Amino acid sequence: MSTESPPTSRAGRTLAYFGWLTLFVYLASPTGYLVDIQTSYLLKDQLHASATQVSIFRVLTAVPVYLAFLFGMVRDRWNPLGLRDRGFFLIFAPLTAAVFLWMALARTSYAALLVGMLLAMVASRFAMAAYQGLMALIGQEQLMSGRLSVVWNVVSSIPVMAGAFASGYVSDHFSPRVAFGLVAVACLLVAAQGLWKPAAVFGRAYQEPKAQATTSLRESVRRLLRHRAIYPAVLVNLLWSFAPGSNTALQFYLADHLHASEAVYSYYNGVFVAAFVPTFLLYGWMCKHVSLDKLLWWGTLVAIPQMIPLAFIHSGTLAVVLAAPIGLLGGVATAAYYDLAMRSCPPGLQGTLMMLVDAGMVLAMRGGDLLGSAIYNSSPAHGFTWCVVATTAVYALILPILWLVPKGVADTADGQAVLPAGEGSPDGARA
Repeated sequence: MSTESPPTSRAGRTLAYFGWLTLFVYLASPTGYLVDIQTSYLLKDQLHASATQVSIFRVLTAVPVYLAFLFGMVRDRWNPLGLRDRGFFLIFAPLTAAVFLWMALARTSYAALLVGMLLAMVASRFAMAAYQGLMALIGQEQLMSGRLSVVWNVVSSIPVMAGAFASGYVSDHFSPRVAFGLVAVACLLVAAQGLWKPAAVFGRAYQEPKAQATTSLRESVRRLLRHRAIYPAVLVNLLWSFAPGSNTALQFYLADHLHASEAVYSYYNGVFVAAFVPTFLLYGWMCKHVSLDKLLWWGTLVAIPQMIPLAFIHSGTLAVVLAAPIGLLGGVATAAYYDLAMRSCPPGLQGTLMMLVDAGMVLAMRGGDLLGSAIYNSSPAHGFTWCVVATTAVYALILPILWLVPKGVADTADGQAVLPAGEGSPDGARA
């Protein structure tokens, strides 16, 4: 593996490719805000579901994501159409589009929503595994995991912001069928991306040592479990996504306790996500000059009190205003945690680990949402405040996990060679 970062022109072409791919993938994602918010509105307003029922629906429809490492393992071992990751885009993105078109045309019912979302989740996980695995592979080979983390975070924020700001308007003026139809179009754009093969990205990507997988499935699993770097990478991303004070609890608190309109929750999410972007961009500069180890500690210390302002909101307008500083506090940590995940992938198992991280994040998000709903319902007067306290306590648990990051994984800045470590060596953990 090269010990220097790629030339600027090559790096620029690589970042541009993943920028477009990230945009299309997250516009097409069934877990995106546009789909998630529209289905929650359908459940709450048309099917009269309670906060707990909405949370349970989200937990059930995310079942394929909980098993995402299996899709990643398929990505690491299967070569569809002889095109590797591009083959996954060409096959599974159109299948996801077909499911969303069916949802747009089907009669609205709990069963139809449940079946449609489950099918969309399954089909999209294959394309997501190819995307995540390819990005981690290139990040390792070209020593640019930090910059690719910034691309992923910034560009994936665009569909979230668009969905958050537009979903309130769409819910008031258009049928959810329109939203499902738009997501189907985005899926076709992912399929079109499978026709693009820039040399800066693909060149010798699958011939380099980092791309070589073992021939035996059993050996792959054994090697994954022995790779000590995967455990802190999965745990920090899981804890960071476990936020009982967000999602359903906040949505119902704004609507029922503060009597804000449905659109306020969407606007809060839009501002919250947009506020991450400046610190994402700051991370893009810092990651080339400061080791990932330091960025992990700095980002976590700043992010622990992130959600505390939510305990003091007394109106929907104040919630939207406070979303900006809340988002700013989390940018460095978010980028650093994803950077760590890409660096921690075992050779040839990038798809497996990245989808394992993805599964942990979604499982934590849904679990935190379910816990938050229970805490919220437990006390009409103080339930939401306790949700905020629980979120802050979970974030604080990330600090001791950082001591488990193996030596050599996070000791360098972006563009510097990463020393081999973490694969079962006795000195793999920090002293």
